[in-house]
Amino acid sequence: MTEQELIQEFQKNRLHIILAQLAPTALLAFAAIATPGIAASDEYVKHAFALILLASGILGALAEYSAAAQAQAAIDDLKVLPGASKLRSRVIAFRPWLEVVKFVTPAIFIAIFGLILAGLYL
Repeated sequence: MTEQELIQEFQKNRLHIILAQLAPTALLAFAAIATPGIAASDEYVKHAFALILLASGILGALAEYSAAAQAQAAIDDLKVLPGASKLRSRVIAFRPWLEVVKFVTPAIFIAIFGLILAGLYL
């Protein structure tokens, strides 16, 4: 692949990371508001709510992890090409931050999920 194609691949995956965060973020915001009301509901409703959050979080984390890993692969391929544009250097320098997407973001989801579970069941 050419430098331009690899940078476009990186940008496509960066967009996927952003889009993969929209639905889970909106769902968690809704959950934070709805948790007190749902906590007063039947056990089946509470369990369903918790499972919906869990499924959404798992799918969102997988989508983010996959897009970040693909972006890192594009950067790794970009590193071995000859030449050195400023944009290329900036894209390559961003590679370590993709670890945040792969590991820190899911950890934050787990913490929020735990707090919501506490609000539902405690």
